[in-house]
Amino acid sequence: MQPTKLDPQPADDLWRARLRQQIDLRHPLVRLAGLIDWAAFEGRFGELYHPQLGRPGVPIRLMVGLCYLQHTFQLSDQEVVERWVENPYWQVFCGFDFLQLKVPIDPSSLVRWRRRIGQDGIEFLLQETIAAATRGKAVKEQNLERVSIDTTVQPKAIAHPLDSRLYHRGREILVRLAKRHGVSLRQSYARLGKRALRLASRYAHARQMRRARREIKRLKTYLGRVFRDVRRKLAGRPEVAGHFAEPLARVARLLAQQRTDKNKLYALHAPEVACIAKGKAHKKYEFGAKVSVAVTNREGLVIGIQAHAGNPYDGQTLAPALAQVERLTGVAPRRCYVDRGYQGHGVSGDTAVFVAGRRRGITPTVRRELRRRSAIEAMIGHMKLDGKLARNHLKGAVGDAIHALLCGAGHNLRLILRHLARLLRALFPLLAALDHERHATLKPT
Repeated sequence: MQPTKLDPQPADDLWRARLRQQIDLRHPLVRLAGLIDWAAFEGRFGELYHPQLGRPGVPIRLMVGLCYLQHTFQLSDQEVVERWVENPYWQVFCGFDFLQLKVPIDPSSLVRWRRRIGQDGIEFLLQETIAAATRGKAVKEQNLERVSIDTTVQPKAIAHPLDSRLYHRGREILVRLAKRHGVSLRQSYARLGKRALRLASRYAHARQMRRARREIKRLKTYLGRVFRDVRRKLAGRPEVAGHFAEPLARVARLLAQQRTDKNKLYALHAPEVACIAKGKAHKKYEFGAKVSVAVTNREGLVIGIQAHAGNPYDGQTLAPALAQVERLTGVAPRRCYVDRGYQGHGVSGDTAVFVAGRRRGITPTVRRELRRRSAIEAMIGHMKLDGKLARNHLKGAVGDAIHALLCGAGHNLRLILRHLARLLRALFPLLAALDHERHATLKPT
């Protein structure tokens, strides 16, 4: 059913005062709420609800506000709901006029909300932060034509992939499914599997690699036996074969892969994870999805961010990144600055692409903006340290795309809040001087 709408002017309550009468209306979060076009979300997401069936939905502004607050302040689904009750500024940001004393929703509602609006809806949330930054003068419109683009890794919430752990985990999944659906196995290897996993870890820690490889081979043997036993038993149980199709396919892929193969399976619950080498001294490989980030060359506002399946070459991500920038901002980039990893990108058109280290055809303005390109590394660092880009807990390839977009929206909101706070600090001395002048004129002579 259609979600309820927050009344901007509810009936007066004799026993309670309005929140706007108790808080500082100059607070950056209150001023940010005035820069966002909340009615656009009502029109966009209202179509996703059935007009009559079901109970009334949660107000759309509340759900959008919670998504924004979650990624602005680096919180989980449960933390943002719990802290929302404690913070009156957050309640005003989400459109409430009276203090709320109970949690507004169950934290799991945020999961279903993200699934409901999908990747396109989350991209619309990022687009609105760009529009809010333009309205609040945090970024100039002409600066949207000059972008810096780079790639990073969005790590997935998985353990470091070890063959021993993957074999053991695959056997556990098949045994649990067989027990749930009444498929009797010849042997589960529960006790022997735990022992082999423990010995493999101990031998590897002691650098006794021959013994460790022997135990890993034993774990693979146990998994193969359970795998073949399950397939034999399912031949006479076609009614439950559908529940085993995906786990069996992943285990078959795990058993067949070799050390030198590409696009290997690194996590049974997240087969989309790729192994990406970024050349870091402290971390040679990262396991997740490659993400391209586009920011304005001057302010560092995120005007495009998207996750890419697999591990594509950086130059292959440039054309989709430029297309997303034009789609979100409505402005075609005139100049784009990238690092040397984009050599041979093959992008042609009205956008001039400048690769770091280029010497010919460089004007003083382009040289200055090319030096400014390295600031995107700091922006990515802020999204990982101050935001949630350093760890993605959302499921599947769609979860990778949604999480990256929300991290970009959170970065933009933090940038706008800093801009508003800076304006407020600059305004205080001016107000103090005007107040002093007013008192001086009123002072009797």
